[in-house]
Amino acid sequence: MAKKLNRNVSAARPTPRAPGGGAASGAAGRKRGRRVSAQLLTDWTVQMATLSEAGIPVVRALKILEGQARPGPFKAVQGELVEDVSGGAPLSEAMARHGRVFDGLYSAMVRAGETGGVLDVVLSRLAYFRERAAAVRSKVVGALIYPAIVLFVALVVVTVVMLFIIPRFREVFDSFGIEMPRPTQILLGASSFATTYWYLVVGVPVGALVLHSVLMSRGGGYRYRVHGLLLRMPYLGTVLRRSGTAQFARTFGTLVQAGVPHLDALAITRDTTSNAVLLEAIESIRAGVREGEAISRPMQESGSFDDLVTNMVEVGEQTGELDKMLLKVAAAYEAETERKIDALFKILEPLLLVFLAVFVGFIVVSLFLPMLRIMSAGGIS
Repeated sequence: MAKKLNRNVSAARPTPRAPGGGAASGAAGRKRGRRVSAQLLTDWTVQMATLSEAGIPVVRALKILEGQARPGPFKAVQGELVEDVSGGAPLSEAMARHGRVFDGLYSAMVRAGETGGVLDVVLSRLAYFRERAAAVRSKVVGALIYPAIVLFVALVVVTVVMLFIIPRFREVFDSFGIEMPRPTQILLGASSFATTYWYLVVGVPVGALVLHSVLMSRGGGYRYRVHGLLLRMPYLGTVLRRSGTAQFARTFGTLVQAGVPHLDALAITRDTTSNAVLLEAIESIRAGVREGEAISRPMQESGSFDDLVTNMVEVGEQTGELDKMLLKVAAAYEAETERKIDALFKILEPLLLVFLAVFVGFIVVSLFLPMLRIMSAGGIS
């Protein structure tokens, strides 16, 4: 099963398909380059599961969904699925040829459903899995909208004030020749620096972000250290750890429930994990399972999972209900993650407002202090 999985994963890479695969090698390369939105794929999975539960054959269900799809990359992918499955290829193999649309988790679960003759059940589980992931993602994105708008407006205001308004006040203050209060000196100095070295003010943050993105994309020690630092941060680290544990438990439990062997399920779960620390922990679990150990023992030794999680996994292994225990862990940690995210953003919103109020207050006080001195000195009648 592991060799078969490796062949399917390899088939998802941008290499030419073998002759007889139902399409020319150039077309295969184009297929693998296509991407579709997560929501579009989720909707398609739900519809496919509904048709399969109704007893409609796979080829006919694919044709129905292709016929009602809007023109675009995903409609083309569906057409190629119809072509490959009509030509005798299993649905999982046809999906594996579109690795950028159907990931390893998706094609492995469909393969397990085909092998066990329960494709409709597996598609229903996939639909639920994707709907849960989409709901969490939508919640996080929705919660980020308000802080993002506030930060953007604050950045625009700061830029306008520093580059255009404060220099005008400097001209007025210099014309009176008085000594500036300390807050005003700080503000005028910051404005002068931003006006003179604007390319550094813009270039350094942008360059740092680009360098960070490049180093993160390369992986290695830098990525591991950054993710480890995030996991150790107060509150945010707890949220990230709970979220990563929920994703691991949901993915691994869904695969085990679908009948995917543990080693293959752990490999797919590892490949769908973005946090380098948790990825290394999953790899150590997989290595232990390969050597004949129970899953709970290397989980505990990795130090990346709570005692509650490892104990529930141990109970699941002993009772033969590992998948149910993992899904219970996922549900509990997903609910806790959502609560913590809600609480975090409820705290973040007033903090942003307080920060803006303090910043604006500092600007106002810094600009009015010299004016008060001028008035007290009789410079303004």
